[in-house]
Order: sequence, then C-alpha cells, then structure tokens
Amino acid sequence: MTRLSEDDLIARYFAPLALHPGAHGLKDDAAVLSPLPGESLVVTTDALVAGVHFLPDDEPGLIARKGLRVNLSDLAAKGAVPHGFLLSLALPEGWTQDWLAAFAAGLAADATDFAFPLVGGDTVRTPGPLMLSITAFGLVSGTTVPRRTGAQPGQGLYVTGTIGDGALGLLAHTGRDEDFRSFLSLEQREALIGRYLLPQPRVALATAVKRHAAAAMDISDGFVGDLSKLLAASQVSAEVWLDAVPLSPAARAAVAATPQRLETALTGGDDYALLAALPPELDPSTLSLPLGTRIARIGVLSDGEPAIRLTSGGQPIKLPERLGHEHYSRSAPPVDDRD
Repeated sequence: MTRLSEDDLIARYFAPLALHPGAHGLKDDAAVLSPLPGESLVVTTDALVAGVHFLPDDEPGLIARKGLRVNLSDLAAKGAVPHGFLLSLALPEGWTQDWLAAFAAGLAADATDFAFPLVGGDTVRTPGPLMLSITAFGLVSGTTVPRRTGAQPGQGLYVTGTIGDGALGLLAHTGRDEDFRSFLSLEQREALIGRYLLPQPRVALATAVKRHAAAAMDISDGFVGDLSKLLAASQVSAEVWLDAVPLSPAARAAVAATPQRLETALTGGDDYALLAALPPELDPSTLSLPLGTRIARIGVLSDGEPAIRLTSGGQPIKLPERLGHEHYSRSAPPVDDRD
C-alpha cells in the first residue's frame, strides 16, 4: 500500500472535519478564532498515550472519541460551550490507512454530535507509542468562569453522574480481576467497560455550571484526589458523606462482591463527572437541568486547613492511603496481563 504524505493524510482524513471558518480548510499554518463581543475564550489541553491512558489495541474510533471527550469535560467544568479543537497525532510505525480511517470516523462522529469542529493541528511519526493531544477551545459569556478557587465555607458539595465506573471499567477491560467474571453479569461488566472506553462529558450542564457554581472542576484523576485539589485551591475543608456518593448499579455490585473495590471507585480516574460547590440557599431541584441529569449533594464545606473528613452514618471513616492517580505514572496493562 502506498504510504500517504502528510499533506495527503490531512486532506483525506482531517480536512473534512475542519468546518469552522477560522480553520481555512487546514490549508494554512494557523487558525483564526474570533470570540463574540462579551465572551471569553476558555482553552484546555489533554494528551493521551497508548499504554497509559488507553490500551494499544482499543478500537481507534473509541480512542479518538475519548481524546475529544476528556477535553470537553474540562470545558463543561468551566461553563464553556465547545467552539473548536486542535489535534496533534503522533503515529508509530505500522499504522494503516484502515486504522486512521476508523480514528477519523470516531473523531467526526463526536465533532458533529458536540458541534465541535477541528480547526488545525499536526501529524508526526514517532518511534514510541501512539500519542494524541487535543487542545480545546470553548466560549463563556462574560469574563467570569467558575474556578477551583471559589469554594466557600457553608456551601454544599455536589457531583454529577456516578463515581468509580471508569476505574472499575479499566479493571474489567483488562481482565485483571477475576471477581468481575465471577460476580458481575455480562451486562454489568459491559456497562463499566463502556464508561472507561467512552466517557460522557457533561457538556449540557455548562450553562448551569456557569450560572450557579462558586467553584467547579471535572473529576478525571479520582474523586478523592480531585476534591483534595479543589480544597487546596480554595483553602477550605470538607465533610464528605460516603453514603451519599453516587455509585452506578454495576459499581455497587462490584463493591458488594469485593468491598476493597470501594477504594478503587473513590480514588481511580476516568470518571469525567463534575464536582461543584453550590451556595447553601440554592435548591438543585429548581435548576434547569437536561432531562435525566443526576446531581447529588455529597457533603459540606467548612473553615479549616484543606482536608477531607469522610463519614458514614455520622461516624468517621479512614481515608484511602492513595488519594488518586497521576497520569505520568499510571499504566494500562495489556489485556493478557495477570496479577
């Protein structure tokens, strides 16, 4: 098969995704983005590396969509509406046009569904593993966005969706934990694996986050670890009610079968839920949220040194020793790996 030049590769697989007028059909060295008057441009970037953030033999379309969605999650936490993205793709030896076509198709599907066009990027060869990096741009009305630093004592602590599915899904996906085969149904395992492979960014909540959240961030490095970051940034303490932390039916089944997996759920990554501090007088039931959106109050903020007090039934619970995972040290083992 004839190897495509970089120009041919871009023209065939990525130029069709560059629908933003500022992208100029990817025929220039830079895009030109113009926020509307009274809007701010929010910028975030995330890189994904084979063997660290996904398994090398994961479906290429799912790899592309996950790369896009982890950035969309960051935008949602800032109350930003997706505007466009840059893609840098480092391809190792042995890549095929079929692989790239499937990757581009996955990217195109989410770019369309989230109204999030490609505006530029770069493609290179690498002797190392596959790597993709996405820089995402979002728009926020006005000049104020919810930061990690805005939480105040007395505010309620809330999360969207459920916690722990991504980390438990990684275990199920790699087959490292026999308990998943022994105690979980095929449907439950597939639900957890699906949450790991294809995160659900809370883009539809961006307006509510912008309007009501005093502080917000997405949960990507584990619930306990990311909450610790928010508390440190805002210099407040938190009591977290363990019984109120929302788990999916599949995650509850996994924890019931192996209670130690609760620590995995609380500290593992890949949730991509939103964590927010809301004013105490705000009733979440009055918010205009998308149909089916789940939001749970899981604690309260207070004065004091940044720390988490984990309680169950009013009684203190020892915090996990490992608060979260760090992307530079985390490894996704091959499917046939066994402990």
